[in-house]
Amino acid sequence: MLTMQPRRCFIMSDEKYLHVSMGSVVGSVGNAGQGVYSASKAGLVGFTKSTAKELARFGVSVNVVEPGFIDTDMTSHIVKGAQREKILGKIPLRRFGNSKEVAEAVLFLIANTYVTGQVLKVDGGLSLQF
Repeated sequence: MLTMQPRRCFIMSDEKYLHVSMGSVVGSVGNAGQGVYSASKAGLVGFTKSTAKELARFGVSVNVVEPGFIDTDMTSHIVKGAQREKILGKIPLRRFGNSKEVAEAVLFLIANTYVTGQVLKVDGGLSLQF
């Protein structure tokens, strides 16, 4: 586990280390019928913030990306028709994101080692609605 014996893992090196977790906007805003999933993603946020505090002195940045609805093979099979339109009505940008946009958020966090303990939402503004 990342937090076990951090001194042994990081103190001997001049390299910069980072960790980016993949969360979900559901971890911040919840979703009916997804209590367990929401709790696990919310726990990931707490873990990220605590781990960032613990490992910052070793030069380790720890962050989490929280995507909203992203167009993927999975969502195209699950979210269709009227249900998709209802969801789009809740997203201020009125569209689903794409995997490239999520990857660009991760790349931003990788490129900026001064950013730590943060939750970067990639949700088209969905979390603003709650």
